Amino acid sequence: MERGEIEKATEYYAALRRRILASMIIIPVVPFILVLLTGFYYFSNSLQANTESKIRRVAEGHSQLIDSFLHERMADLQLIMDTYGYDRLANQSTVDQVYANLQKMGTAFVDLSVFNEEGVHVAYHGPFQLLGKIYREWFWYKEVVKEGRYISDMFLGYRKLPHIVIALRQQRPVGTWVIRATIDSDYFTNWVGNIRIGKTGEAYLLNKEGQFQTQPRSGGKLMAEDPDASKYIMAHEGTRIFAGEDSTGERYLYATVWLKEKDWLLVVRQAEADAFSALRTATYLAIVSAILGAIGIVSLAFYVTGRIIGRMEKMDAEKGQLSRQLIVAERLAELGEMSAGFAHEINNPLQIIRSEQTLTEMILGEMRDRGDVQASEDLDQVFDSIRQIQVQVDRCGQITRGILNFARREEPLLQTCDFRSFIPQVIGLVERKAGVSGIAIRQDIAADTPALRADPGQLQQVMLNLFNNAMDAIAAKHGSAGGEIVIGVRPSGDGLVEITVTDNGSGISPDNLARVFTPFFTTKAVGKGTGLGLAVCYGIINHMGGTIQVSSTPGEGTTFTIQLPAST
Repeated sequence: MERGEIEKATEYYAALRRRILASMIIIPVVPFILVLLTGFYYFSNSLQANTESKIRRVAEGHSQLIDSFLHERMADLQLIMDTYGYDRLANQSTVDQVYANLQKMGTAFVDLSVFNEEGVHVAYHGPFQLLGKIYREWFWYKEVVKEGRYISDMFLGYRKLPHIVIALRQQRPVGTWVIRATIDSDYFTNWVGNIRIGKTGEAYLLNKEGQFQTQPRSGGKLMAEDPDASKYIMAHEGTRIFAGEDSTGERYLYATVWLKEKDWLLVVRQAEADAFSALRTATYLAIVSAILGAIGIVSLAFYVTGRIIGRMEKMDAEKGQLSRQLIVAERLAELGEMSAGFAHEINNPLQIIRSEQTLTEMILGEMRDRGDVQASEDLDQVFDSIRQIQVQVDRCGQITRGILNFARREEPLLQTCDFRSFIPQVIGLVERKAGVSGIAIRQDIAADTPALRADPGQLQQVMLNLFNNAMDAIAAKHGSAGGEIVIGVRPSGDGLVEITVTDNGSGISPDNLARVFTPFFTTKAVGKGTGLGLAVCYGIINHMGGTIQVSSTPGEGTTFTIQLPAST
């Protein structure tokens, strides 16, 4: 080959090298960057939304627990008033005994007081000398006489210590009398504040004037005004999520929600740096991935370009093989584009898995790192709160599982189930709730009852649903006393075991009796039932080879009868 031809070929291959190299770099890099940016955009938005959703769930769940706590304390006092009446509660020994019973149920109350129609303190159990003091001019006394029930803000009172009182009034022939209990402020503060969101998450309560009703972990004095109250004290529905600076200049992610039982605002907040630490990590990883990906693409481009040019130079003398080499180059280019697509498709689930793993690891790590906390009543309350959260989560899971069980068939895990031990376990799950509602649960299990062939988990779901429905019916008729549930188990012949759940509740009307197993049919108020419980129970029992029937007399009670195969 002549010198001119060699120079021309060299220039041709150099230009061709540049064009191929540019193509090998630009074509994969542009989709790679677009995919990376798109994935990061959606991932960061998802992570941010997940963080906000998490603090929203914590705020809403904690507000419900606080509302439930206040409602239960009010219900405790109402039960005491209805059960004992003024004449018995005006006796000091009765108040002492009632307070002792309250302490067995929990340590929320620090004292218990009874006032006559003149507002005079006639009976008291507690650590202060308050007997004989006149309260008729106190704001809380006027409010409870006016409204019938009252939960106070934190105030000092005669004892000169911050405290919250819950009071109820009841009419008697000679006038109005009042019962009052004081909530332990330290207990209440610790109970409200014991939530764990990252390293800096905390929760506290403010009244309408922006004064602390519980003490934040980050500092603040009870009854003092929150310097950041202007950010929170505003009327709003539901949960408000926003970010802002506190009085020290540090930025926080906030969630605020007004309680239903008391005009207090629950504030849940977490430092932004802590809340979005996973987002920062994801940003760093995205940058590192982009750099490493770019380096990989450029290196691959130089390598592939060198190979292509080398082969083209070699094949210049072999014109017959040029077509094959072009096909190989085209396949390599297509392979690069396919690899970018595969990386995009695989990256999304990997990012989601990573975020969930990071979040789980962070929470578990914090719990482990706080292993030096000593056992105490406060710690027991923390675990009670955690269990309550789990109960609410399980409740949501039961609803979704109910829909899934109704929509698709799942094979039950059949095992041998001994009802003589199974029934007491199930009763143990509802015994406390039944006791608070004044419902007695009686067992009538025949000694010759054989074991069942059933799925214990699904059967437990059925029994709990029947118990809960029975307790609702009893509460509708009897209120907080006089209810009874009888669980009967006996062999019924033909290799079957008969299980009956009978209550003395309000019963079911004939019109509704034929529809109780219909999906989404419910006689409960809106928000109280999904209408899936009995439909799911029917499906479970039917799938285990049994039957479930119902009989009822309005105003007298209801009986559900289940027949399942005995174990052979």
